[in-house]
Amino acid sequence: MGPRSWAHWVNPTLIAGLALVLLVIVSEWVLPVFVDTDQIAAGSGAPSVVPSFGPTPDLAAGFVEATPDHPLGTDGRGRDMLAVLAVGTPRTLKIGLIGAGLGTLIGVLLGFSAGYMRGRVDTVISTLADTAMTIPGLAVLVVVASVVGEIGVVSMGLIMAAFAWPMPTRVLRSQVLTMRERRYVVMARMSGSSTPGVMFKEIMPNLLPYLAASFTESVAGVILAVTSIETLGLGSRRLPTLGTTVNNALEGSAVFRGMWWWWLPPIFVLAVIFVGFLLLTNGLDQVANPRLRDESL
Repeated sequence: MGPRSWAHWVNPTLIAGLALVLLVIVSEWVLPVFVDTDQIAAGSGAPSVVPSFGPTPDLAAGFVEATPDHPLGTDGRGRDMLAVLAVGTPRTLKIGLIGAGLGTLIGVLLGFSAGYMRGRVDTVISTLADTAMTIPGLAVLVVVASVVGEIGVVSMGLIMAAFAWPMPTRVLRSQVLTMRERRYVVMARMSGSSTPGVMFKEIMPNLLPYLAASFTESVAGVILAVTSIETLGLGSRRLPTLGTTVNNALEGSAVFRGMWWWWLPPIFVLAVIFVGFLLLTNGLDQVANPRLRDESL
């Protein structure tokens, strides 16, 4: 089978998911234009206006509902919530991209090697992937985070990558096992093409939808895992992320105090991210699987 038509990449699900993800990515550059990100420091957004409704503000701690100076209000420490989202959202997304990107890269190398070379190589890689999938990743991450303490964005992404590679490895191995017997691959081997050449010049172009779907699914999984850890209070305390913001809201009893502007915005942004990557994954699955593709579009 030759390269897929680019027309197959255009479908409403894929476009909707891409639009949501791009909206989150672009916010990293757009929001700082309208909000002073220095207001993520405690006490930097001390209230100047007392709200006329809702809970009585704690002026000492410095939180208020939405005001012209603070469109999303401030949290219990006087930090501007819009500034917190402007800084925390890209940090959370970067962890997901680093963890999923490196995990997918490892999965590509191992999955292609196992599926194409077969034999002992396949046995060793498959055993490693199966073993890694049985390890309770979230439990291990909780232990690591509690022991290490302060973990930066890159370090957290690298730790997440250690648990993100088995699934792409298994998926790509099964696809390569099927495609290595296709006629054009056999002809490439008979013509004297090297093993890497056959793997990455003949097979990989036809697996791009599977690669992209595996990557987007991994990004959402990594973000979910890291958010879970940070919500438990095991994330970085120096700079905010969406997970640490939710944790701060829980520690500050934001729900019981009626401070919806503290916990609802980060949860909403997380929902947008998850829905966006879910739509991207489903759209890419439609590209990869003709049975899921709506030919009428």
